[in-house]
Amino acid sequence: ITDANGMPVVTITTPANGDERQQVLPMLAQIRLATGKRGNPKRRPKTLAADKGYDAIWLRKKLRTQGIRPQIKKRQIRGKKPKGRPIKVIVPRYQQERSFSWFQRKYRRLVVRWERLKVCFDAFLLLATSYIWFPKLVG
Repeated sequence: ITDANGMPVVTITTPANGDERQQVLPMLAQIRLATGKRGNPKRRPKTLAADKGYDAIWLRKKLRTQGIRPQIKKRQIRGKKPKGRPIKVIVPRYQQERSFSWFQRKYRRLVVRWERLKVCFDAFLLLATSYIWFPKLVG
């Protein structure tokens, strides 16, 4: 999960044959958003922008019950007109793609998983995430 600027916030490593939609809710549970005010940090974003791969009715319902507006593009069957009202405010999804390109350009070891142990790969992923966040936090 990335924030609105494309900075990685939460990362989870899953098997290649696993369903990514199952990981959305556990990843949202790990988020803590700093608001600059006293008290507990915010735990939920207002909207969640995702691509067609995350389109599922059960996921949309769960997000709405948590107070999160799902902005997930619907899968369309060829030749069928989309149903329902169009989304008024569209959240761009290129920020996530920018985050992926940072990982691929700067940290080539993460593009292809050479490590057999999940712990080692997660350590490299955490290290790369901290290197991406470091200039923003310091400067």
